[in-house]
Amino acid sequence: MRRFPLLSPCIVACALLAGIELGGCQFKTTTMQTPSGAAGDGSGNAGSTGLLGSAGTTGAGGTGPATPCQGLACRQSTCVGPDCMQPACPPGSYTTLSGKVFDPAGKVPLYNVDVYVPNGPLKDYTDGPSCDTCNDRVSGSPVTKAVTDASGTFHLGTRTSDVPAGAGVPLVFQVGKWRRQITIPNVVACQDNALTDPQVTRLPRDQTEGHLPRLALTTGGADALECLLLKIGISKSEFTPESGTGRVNLFAGGNHSGTAMTRTSAGTNAYDTTMNGGAAFTDAETWWESGENLNRYDLILHSCEGVTDTQDTNKSTNARAAMQAYADAGGRIFASHWHNYWIEHGMGMWPTVANFNHQSDPKSPFTATVDVSFPKGVALSEWLVNVGASTTAGQLTIQGAKHTVDTVNASAQRWLYNTSAMTTQYFSFATPVGGSACGKVVFSDLHVSSGTGGADNDSSAPTKPYPTGCVTTELSAQEKALEFMLFDLSSCVIPGPG
Repeated sequence: MRRFPLLSPCIVACALLAGIELGGCQFKTTTMQTPSGAAGDGSGNAGSTGLLGSAGTTGAGGTGPATPCQGLACRQSTCVGPDCMQPACPPGSYTTLSGKVFDPAGKVPLYNVDVYVPNGPLKDYTDGPSCDTCNDRVSGSPVTKAVTDASGTFHLGTRTSDVPAGAGVPLVFQVGKWRRQITIPNVVACQDNALTDPQVTRLPRDQTEGHLPRLALTTGGADALECLLLKIGISKSEFTPESGTGRVNLFAGGNHSGTAMTRTSAGTNAYDTTMNGGAAFTDAETWWESGENLNRYDLILHSCEGVTDTQDTNKSTNARAAMQAYADAGGRIFASHWHNYWIEHGMGMWPTVANFNHQSDPKSPFTATVDVSFPKGVALSEWLVNVGASTTAGQLTIQGAKHTVDTVNASAQRWLYNTSAMTTQYFSFATPVGGSACGKVVFSDLHVSSGTGGADNDSSAPTKPYPTGCVTTELSAQEKALEFMLFDLSSCVIPGPG
């Protein structure tokens, strides 16, 4: 029979509060008889039946010394050990933070945002595609963490690992490479601390407030996707030529020397003189020919150019190969309407993800159904109601819907569809297709704005240097749906169709 130390009150309390995780307790007592357990592995992993295997460091049934608390962990009321600074809360209470996380504008609450209290330095980001898994999406050794629900709400702190109390508690909001860290002036112990100001609990607007992913957006005369980025709250200071320091770079789409790609399909191609001195945009057709150019960005967004694939295309074989390689390496792509060309006429298995069937546009308004057969689809359905984009759960009214895709196949995930018209308005797929999930592509078969340039519409016409064509300030229902997809596109990729 092996002999093990008798459990002290410290160990018993720690085990009860932390689910048998004994770190933080100091113990020294007599011994008692217990059944032999398998030897520990020297890293704190439990032996097969050894009583103290979870705290082991010696590799002999887990009998090594425990690890004391460090940093903010010592300010948790759930901390147990000689170094703990915060008294235990009364039975049934613990220290929590609650609130909602909003987009950079502080207007729309967001789903699936990580919220956590770090206990160490946050890792630096590297621009460009990367295969980040959902298992290691946060850094800084959090002492407690949570994720926002379909109303954007978070509840941070649990009975076994609550929020550190006292002054100057750091708090991080993060989804993908969007990240903002703030400091809570004072957290009151043993109660909920509600954060009610959206300007406190929003994502960063610019680099002075945190980290933004690096975005490339190609313009197009049929839509004004670039206006959406201003409406979700990204500061104008972040829009610069690619040679500048801004996190958003715009490229002129649709205007090239082909026979069918005329200026009527071209998007805005220069800044207004009040931004970047009126600098011209680099031509998209030249830019996306180079994988080196693409690999500088975390997300690439394509506005509809209004030219079908039966007409002249500005997406060469080399460009399509570069775009696919970018996604396969972990890049994220949002393709609007006629940018279906990247997929339908893409390389490798990309054309197999959906069944393309070009038909006349459905009449507006068009009612789309939310696919609730998967967890994020359920969340989208609930979120659309919560943010006022839908009055009926599971439905979204769309203006400017298109019919390019009938259905999707097993390698893709449908998000919005209509059975009477047999059309799919949103779908996504993970890349490489048929391989390990690394990157992601979202296809949107609708126009966010009509692009007519009227008083109530945003326009991307070449005669309207950016951002003079952006005349609306509030998000429409379908723009809110697009915002959901944009931040989901930013998040970590999980195994599955999309």
